[in-house]
Amino acid sequence: MSQKILQINFKFNVPQADYEAAAAPLAEPIAAVPGLLWKVWLINEADQESGGIYLFADAKSLTAYLDSDIVAGIVSHPALSDFSVKQFGVMADVSEVTRGPVGTAVAT
Repeated sequence: MSQKILQINFKFNVPQADYEAAAAPLAEPIAAVPGLLWKVWLINEADQESGGIYLFADAKSLTAYLDSDIVAGIVSHPALSDFSVKQFGVMADVSEVTRGPVGTAVAT
C-alpha cells in the first residue's frame, strides 16, 4: 500500500486565539487516528485561513478519517467555512531526496 497525503484548508471567522484554543483539544484525538503518520497544522491569520497537511499510511486510513466523527465535528462547526479537501499520492523517492518525512515512516 502507498502512503497518502490529505490537504484540508478552510476559513475561520473568530479571532486566531479563539480558533487555536478550540483546535488544541483536537490534537490528541487526531494523533490517535489509526494510520495517521503525522499532521502539520496550518494557520494564516491575515486571511483567516487554517487547515492541515496529513500523511496517512494508506488510502483506507485516510478515507476512515474523512468519515470519522472528528471530521464531521470540524466541518459542521459554525466558525469554519469554505472547506477544500484534496488527496494526493506520495512521490516517495524524490521526497526522500528533499528530506520529506515519507517512505520509512510508520504509525505509532
